[in-house]
Amino acid sequence: MTDPEILAGHSQEVRRGSVVVASLLLLRRPGYGYGLLEALAAAGVPVDANTLYPLLRRLEKQGLLVSEWNTDEARPRKFYRTSPEGDALARSLLDEWLATARSLQTIDSQEGTS
Repeated sequence: MTDPEILAGHSQEVRRGSVVVASLLLLRRPGYGYGLLEALAAAGVPVDANTLYPLLRRLEKQGLLVSEWNTDEARPRKFYRTSPEGDALARSLLDEWLATARSLQTIDSQEGTS
């Protein structure tokens, strides 16, 4: 059985890249940071707020997200939306992710046959 600490570390590495793809996919519909945290957790991609907010700023700086402030409520919220460039990147990264998953499944299924 795998040491839980070792498993947690490697699982975190696997999830790290998926947070970018999942965020870009989810933000095709405008959303704000806390709502995105909840949506990611509900989708099985939990992420810490201290990780997500810097990621959102980085993706915005790269032109992959656009944002605007909603001041209609008592507390202003910054809403993010995936840009066309971000959507294209999300599609490419998802294709890469799926191809990698297929390769790993092939390796796993052949592992017992050699």
